[in-house]
Amino acid sequence: EDRPPTAADAMDTIRAYREILKENIEYDILRKNLGYDCDLLDEILDILVDTVCSTRKMIRIGGEDYPKEVVKSRLLKLDSGHIEYVISSLHENTTKVRNIRAYLLTSLYNAPTTINSYYTALVNHDMYGSG
Repeated sequence: EDRPPTAADAMDTIRAYREILKENIEYDILRKNLGYDCDLLDEILDILVDTVCSTRKMIRIGGEDYPKEVVKSRLLKLDSGHIEYVISSLHENTTKVRNIRAYLLTSLYNAPTTINSYYTALVNHDMYGSG
């Protein structure tokens, strides 16, 4: 049966993705075990859900437009380590963030790449320093 999606279908999709994302980032563990600001964690979850469930073809991140499917795929691969990294980066940022949602979306989207670069630099520094 081919029928256009209803508002109820959209809500079901949003609920399903919220649960998938909560599981991926280990939301309950982050909320319980970390001393993080739960409001910030909830805002991050909302941004992830809103972005993954967006109906737009392109998503603007850091001034660039990316295909929604690319953004969705990347955000669905985030885990608790990425979320911890984004939160700690925000807390270390001493400048006032004017648009927190845009900042967080950019940070979340770039987290896997940024973390890899960060750890590579640490490893290279440790290896260089030990010789």
